[in-house]
Amino acid sequence: MKYWVAIPAAGQGQRLGSPIPKQYLELAGRTVIEWALLPFLLDARCQGIAVAVAAADSRWHAVRERIGARFIHAQGGAERSDSVAAALDALARHGADPAECVLVHDAARPCLTQAELDALLLAAAGHDAGALLALPLADTLKREQRAGGSPRVAATEPRDGLWRALTPQAFPFRIALEAYRNGVEGGFEGTDDASFVRRLGGRVVWAPGSRWNFKVTYPEDLAIAQAVLTGNEPCA
Repeated sequence: MKYWVAIPAAGQGQRLGSPIPKQYLELAGRTVIEWALLPFLLDARCQGIAVAVAAADSRWHAVRERIGARFIHAQGGAERSDSVAAALDALARHGADPAECVLVHDAARPCLTQAELDALLLAAAGHDAGALLALPLADTLKREQRAGGSPRVAATEPRDGLWRALTPQAFPFRIALEAYRNGVEGGFEGTDDASFVRRLGGRVVWAPGSRWNFKVTYPEDLAIAQAVLTGNEPCA
């Protein structure tokens, strides 16, 4: 299955507390975004990659030159959805086939495996609306209630049937493009790509993902990703 890739990479990663956007932090000899791109660069099925970066981004050019590959440029926006929409529009202008598949992947998710990628594409090939990688929730969920400035437990939420959505998420290109154009224009604030597709009535399926395919969000995530990428997976 041939596919295209859209990478939103305009975020600043404020929760990480670093002056450098998290996608450009060093990790096991490469930047985080280089690790995120690598599975697609090594895959002959990938037809092209659009990367949406911030207008004032001064780091992407150096990374692109170091990788030595051609990318389709898009200017990212204030929200992730704006950046995904911009990347999809750039792919459309580049001539991406509407009937082919597009994968949307987070720039700060560096530990995607070939097995996950193959499983996702297999799932997407069998369903008209697309597929995503996901993991079942294992932890007990608590809803908070703030009173007097201190967080308190308001309720325990049932976790049956709940899954963590990962990326990449894969869809027919024409569906993803329509879903994002419609969603952004309508002010929809979906937090992942499948929510945009489902908003238009698409029934998205999932393939099992790996717990190591996490998004770098907090400082300790870098140490965990370093261990995974160097073959020293941390204890469960």
